[in-house]
Amino acid sequence: MSRPYDAIVVGSGASGSFAAHELTAQGLRVLLLEAGREVTRSEFDPAKKKPVPPINIMERARATLGGQGVQAKAAFFRGMLARFYVNDRDNPYTTPKDAPFVWIRGRQAGGRTHTFGRVLMRWSDDDFKAKSVTGKGCDWPVSYADMAPYYDEVERLLGIYGDIDGLPQNPDGIMKGPAKMSPAEIDFKARVKAKWPEREIISWRSVAPTPERVFAPLAAAKATGLLTIRWNSVARRVLTENGLATGVEITDTRTGEVLVLEAAHIVISASPIESIRLLWHSGLGNRHDQLGRYFMDQLPMLAMGHYAPVKGQWTGDDSLPKDAFYEPQGGIFITRSSGDPKTRGQFDFQGGIGRSPVGADDPAKLLFFGFGQMQPNARNRVTLDPKVKDRWGLAGAHIVCRMSAEDEALLERQEAFFLETINGAGGEVQFLGSAKRIREWGKGAYPEAGPLSRFLFRRYFKDVMVMGAAIHETGGARMGTDPASSVVNPMGQLWEAPNVLVTDASTFCGSGVTGTTLTIMAQTVRACRHLAQSSNSLRAEPELAEAN
Repeated sequence: MSRPYDAIVVGSGASGSFAAHELTAQGLRVLLLEAGREVTRSEFDPAKKKPVPPINIMERARATLGGQGVQAKAAFFRGMLARFYVNDRDNPYTTPKDAPFVWIRGRQAGGRTHTFGRVLMRWSDDDFKAKSVTGKGCDWPVSYADMAPYYDEVERLLGIYGDIDGLPQNPDGIMKGPAKMSPAEIDFKARVKAKWPEREIISWRSVAPTPERVFAPLAAAKATGLLTIRWNSVARRVLTENGLATGVEITDTRTGEVLVLEAAHIVISASPIESIRLLWHSGLGNRHDQLGRYFMDQLPMLAMGHYAPVKGQWTGDDSLPKDAFYEPQGGIFITRSSGDPKTRGQFDFQGGIGRSPVGADDPAKLLFFGFGQMQPNARNRVTLDPKVKDRWGLAGAHIVCRMSAEDEALLERQEAFFLETINGAGGEVQFLGSAKRIREWGKGAYPEAGPLSRFLFRRYFKDVMVMGAAIHETGGARMGTDPASSVVNPMGQLWEAPNVLVTDASTFCGSGVTGTTLTIMAQTVRACRHLAQSSNSLRAEPELAEAN
């Protein structure tokens, strides 16, 4: 009780914000550590927005020259948001030469919540019980029924816009309002359902940007008066004594000073690779050679073309409140099949039809990003590379994330399914690129762009569409019921130090196919509530800790 804080939370992104919110709501005194800076509303000045060309080569080139060579490879990188991505020179990492991985990340208040697509979809037992449902992947030690109440809470706090679709593979949630489809998307859905009744088209479920530019759970945590935030604080290692954590050693990036901050509980919410890296630096989590293993992303694919049955561009989507800085958002999922369970949970496609500028008599444009379910593989692992140091003297991550033969076969089916669905419903795919290859038909990619821009797009696409491009990384500190084959228990507690909680997607047992963020938030609330409710009796729960 002499410690000034009940808990230290490392990271202020989607997971860390919800950790701070839940712990303060339960009456705990919380110190939040953020490696980057505070964010102010002045950074979102709509007057500073500039039109973006179809292929923003110059924006990416400027970012690369400024030290963001990896970050500029993000599929939907925007120059006006460059300050919300890290400087790669300060934050190096390595990969095998034959297995590149683009690690897209941000170090500031809110982490990647300033740059993610804000699409928040629930996972189902197609994800949590993948092996039981499809015979592939890995089952979690939790089910959809365990997670559903926490999904409800997160959705109520954030305010999600979407529809009630009645699909077990995409469970319905608590919606603040409906989401509209464009006329082209409505027509496309009707044609797909007429030809393939088992294929489903649904609207995105998404959250509007916060006008205050402070993520809602973080704002709520601040309002309790129980939260202290320390910006510019890089976590170096978690300190332990007699099988329990005692605090976190940090570097103050403004002064270079190394400090020790103490608390009764440590919550690691730094995003998968950073959380794994912190555990390595702390000497925690690898008693059974499991730390960093089963690291995954989703199998990435980008496609574009046109949809001839509907002409022109639709600008009538007022589903979400308008935002002066961020562009309007909306679109559809070509989602999992509702047929044979063995074909469910493999891939889906997020995008839109008829939302991009075209002439009134021109066919509607289409743009989609595909996500495939990568299979867990013990050889895919995040470790440390002692030869590479970051700006603060810490060894950088070494990331191995290779597609297996099974993953490559799935990506092949993913591409074929997309081509069949779009072209069979009256559209025309003109560009399809993935980690396997590039293919073009008709006018190809970005026909409205100049020849040089199109040449450079094709030239560098193979460097962009690699593993990591989906930005949905998972695994590496996965949960389980057996310490010999997992790093944390089903509540995210380290087997070796049960007052250390890991709450981001590093604890996930599978990659899923829709975005990871809503599940990260729900699991964080679930785990932190358990921590708060058991905080006074943790030492009396020896079954949570592996015998030393």
